[in-house]
Amino acid sequence: MQQGQIVKSLSGFYYVLSEGTVYPCKGRGNFRKRKITPLVGDDVSFEIDENDEGYILEVHERENELVRPPIANVDQAVIVSSGVEPTFNPLLLDRFLVLVESKHIKPIIVITKSDLMDNETLDRVNTYKQTYERIGYSVILGSSHNENGMDELLPYLEGKTSVIAGQSGVGKSSMLNALEPAFQLEIGTISKSLGRGKHTTRHVELHKLNGGLIADTPGFSSLEFQELEQEELSECFPEIFEIGKSCKFRGCMHKKEPKCAVKQAAEERELPAFRYEHYLQFLEEIQNRKPRY
Repeated sequence: MQQGQIVKSLSGFYYVLSEGTVYPCKGRGNFRKRKITPLVGDDVSFEIDENDEGYILEVHERENELVRPPIANVDQAVIVSSGVEPTFNPLLLDRFLVLVESKHIKPIIVITKSDLMDNETLDRVNTYKQTYERIGYSVILGSSHNENGMDELLPYLEGKTSVIAGQSGVGKSSMLNALEPAFQLEIGTISKSLGRGKHTTRHVELHKLNGGLIADTPGFSSLEFQELEQEELSECFPEIFEIGKSCKFRGCMHKKEPKCAVKQAAEERELPAFRYEHYLQFLEEIQNRKPRY
């Protein structure tokens, strides 16, 4: 029995990478009965029979999983924001950060199009960059010439399984193409053969890049907090979670409770005002969420 990782799922076959070789495999017949659907990123045990046909025998426990894109065991998410066209949006960035943190995936922030910003915009973006770095996030500032800034990202990818996330138009596909020219060929071929635009939904595939694996599909098509409970939200804001340890009451929601260390930190400007505002906005959204049956 061999161990490997699924790097592609297509037409009923799972392509398993093991010691540098990719083996096409079928899933075991009883997976369906047991309601197991192997995902790209899964660590699996498999065997090859005398006819060189592979069979996945076991899917190992997952660290995490995403629904869109359907992928498991992601180490980090590269969250791409642009400084201009579209304008830098800290509310949207925080939304992505919360979704990533809630899955225990490490975020890396990339802000693109620095060369298209005027001095005022660049100052504003740099102020946000410094705030996020103080919180503990890695932030890379790149230009619209795709290669610039990407060299800085490459070391982060080593030995990790990464996905890319961000709103439309911020340059996710351009970034993938700058990182690995082979992606460009693949996207172009698919567009031509389907007669549609670049963003046609297709299978997810993990590609080797700089000693790690990166998914070739920009992820997170849904940005709603459907799976997040209100008690878990503060854990997705690392600086709020840390300050919240000093709150007078356990289970403090940092909203109206007395002797709340987070509210005090916000009032005394020790906590970035925009982060606390976004926390309260997301908390309200979760509290007003319609129950799902």
